[in-house]
Amino acid sequence: MTDPMAGEEKPHVHPSILKVIEQKKRIREKLSSIKNKVGVYSAKGGVGKTTTAVNLAHALSAMGHSVGILDADIDCPNVCMFLGIDQRLSGEMPIVPVEKNGIKVLSTAMFVDDEKRPIIWRGPMIGKMVSEFLENADWGALDYLIIDLPPGTSDSPLSLIQLLDLKGFVIVTTPQHIAAVNAIRSGMMAKRLGVAILGVVENMSDGSRKGGHEVSEALGCDMLGMIRNDAMIGSISDSGRIPVLEDKAIMEEYMRIAEKIVG
Repeated sequence: MTDPMAGEEKPHVHPSILKVIEQKKRIREKLSSIKNKVGVYSAKGGVGKTTTAVNLAHALSAMGHSVGILDADIDCPNVCMFLGIDQRLSGEMPIVPVEKNGIKVLSTAMFVDDEKRPIIWRGPMIGKMVSEFLENADWGALDYLIIDLPPGTSDSPLSLIQLLDLKGFVIVTTPQHIAAVNAIRSGMMAKRLGVAILGVVENMSDGSRKGGHEVSEALGCDMLGMIRNDAMIGSISDSGRIPVLEDKAIMEEYMRIAEKIVG
């Protein structure tokens, strides 16, 4: 029988695309025991992504879930300072996350001997480090892996969207219009790449809900909650303690956010 495709040019797949497909398959298998992967994200810096990620993780843990935090802000990692972690890792494989308050944590800050030393890496190195944290870390079984993303819409967010089957993103903004515009940009990028938006958190809120509503309306998603603008939250975080573990009202607000994400 004559092959109907004989003489026709067969479709060509670029080797780099095949590499990404193979890597994604390896990571999916490696992280198959993690039920939900949630990114905490905004294109605007300084809106409180790390504050949200850390406190959300502790709220989920307080609900009885097993939780990990991946600090995907590779060149400006802050999670360890928020958690008061000063432990350093040797780089041996597999990478074993540090456990604090029953939560597994991994950050590039664990691989430098001075927290003030700048990590000056180009994009490919940042992408490679993200891949290392996904492929070569022993996260074990988790209900939730909370991923604290850097600002912007480039290397780290793209790598994570490309390589992970995310449950979705929590978008963080403040009441200001400029913060909302940048949060919308990050949400639009996620939606364009097929990742769900779980909802919006308005951090440092003045009670107006301006930024949060602007973002939720533009992205067509829920308003998860508002975290009040309270100097005590910053003071607690700066001392390496966790606001939700120190203040009942803060815990209640983050619990409401966590319950919506779980639901």
